[in-house]
Amino acid sequence: MHMTLLHMAITALIVASLPLSIVWISKDVNKYRKLVWVSVFLTFDLIVFGAFTRLTDSGLGCPDWPGCYGEANPFIAHEAIKAAEALMPTGPVTVFKAWVEMIHRYLAMGIGVLIVAMMCVAWYRWRKTRAAGYQPGYPTLLFFFVCLQGAFGAWTVTLKLQPVIVTIHLLLGMGLLSLLAWFGCRQNRITAQPVSTLGSGTRVDTSSAVRADTAESVSISVPDPKVDTSSAVRWLALLSAAVVALQIALGGWVSTNYATLACSEFPLCQGQLVPEMDFEHGFHLWRELGKTAAGHYIPFQALTAIHWVHRNFALVVVLVLGLTAWRAWRVPGLKRLAQGIVAILAIQAFTGLATIYFNFPLAIAVLHNAGAALMVLLLTMLNYRAKYADQTQ
Repeated sequence: MHMTLLHMAITALIVASLPLSIVWISKDVNKYRKLVWVSVFLTFDLIVFGAFTRLTDSGLGCPDWPGCYGEANPFIAHEAIKAAEALMPTGPVTVFKAWVEMIHRYLAMGIGVLIVAMMCVAWYRWRKTRAAGYQPGYPTLLFFFVCLQGAFGAWTVTLKLQPVIVTIHLLLGMGLLSLLAWFGCRQNRITAQPVSTLGSGTRVDTSSAVRADTAESVSISVPDPKVDTSSAVRWLALLSAAVVALQIALGGWVSTNYATLACSEFPLCQGQLVPEMDFEHGFHLWRELGKTAAGHYIPFQALTAIHWVHRNFALVVVLVLGLTAWRAWRVPGLKRLAQGIVAILAIQAFTGLATIYFNFPLAIAVLHNAGAALMVLLLTMLNYRAKYADQTQ
């Protein structure tokens, strides 16, 4: 067991070495900020690959944790995996599914290493410089948050894909993406304090850092006096974030309960606007996959209720985000974010309907999950810009 953990730790370091190398050789004068945004990008990739893992039924491709049949990778565990696959060729354990599951874990561990590096650099540089960009509280919060996410990843396997655990795991992944994006926006905005390159003791003058920065970063860093920061825009941005979080939870509940095709037509469901539904069993949280709380097989009407609620709440999402985008569109500093929100809304509507009409194709289903993650990114940026556009940090 100890050797397995050691091998997996080495694998995590190898996975993290590539993005760390990209940060190190980058010409960006603020390499710490670069590290944050690279972590944002990889976390987005992790969420998309996590969706692929779930949608290909690979969540139990390795039915133990953290290794695979007690080994650090499917190469070493190949005989055990092939034996399980021979007993049940269409079951949850195959060589392909084992690799999908373990690649997902390796990527997650690599991001964990990046966040640990982020926290360690922050504490080290904060003690030396007291620069605002290195305040260690936020990266320390990220460290504990990613540990919590890892715990739910373990419980996802050990509790055999229990729907509430898998859904919380998804929400925490989106939460981590949002926290990292918020931190990235904050790092973009802090230009008044001296910064240093990652792993270097060389201090850089603020004015040169600002001049060398990209136009996009400067636009985020320097408040635009024309930006409307009225309470209406701020509250709409917060409301939009809450509504999208709830819709992601409902979507996760649909996916983890395999209720995607409970309604195979639109706008009707089973030929009715309001079909027969079982909300009690459908939304009882603590139960096994495919079972009721009493241990019986979950009725189809419960799956219908799960799907129907997610489908119809999408109308609320469109209305709220549409209003938010309309208000933000009129604000010069927020117009591009508003355009992005409208574009992702359109893509989500298309992929949601295509999933139903084309009988749940894998590529479209993964794209639907990616759209949700992009919406989280855009709303995080919108909330940050709306909150801090006319304030100094």
